Amino acid sequence: MRQKLRNILHQYKIDAFKFSHDHENLDEIAAEALTYSDDALNNAYNYHFHKLPDASRAEIINMIQNYTVEALLPPVVEKIMQRIVILERQQDRMLKMVESIIEELDSDEA
Repeated sequence: MRQKLRNILHQYKIDAFKFSHDHENLDEIAAEALTYSDDALNNAYNYHFHKLPDASRAEIINMIQNYTVEALLPPVVEKIMQRIVILERQQDRMLKMVESIIEELDSDEA
């Protein structure tokens, strides 16, 4: 029984490693991450002034915000989303592993 459980765990580790390092899957992951990144960046927060500052100050703040959203955030958000997609897929594989362990325990009891 112990060996069967070790084999199931080992198979999960192999599947998770292959998935996160396989070039075919990386293209799929990147495409999905880009979709999520675009959605996140399209929902970027816009600063609204409670009191109207002078025009030059508002323009500077808007320039900083635009630069941040258009230049700094996209690669960071893309990497975060890519990692989230990989972790979601690993979690799906983990659930399959738990299901197979439960099936193995049920078959052992019977």
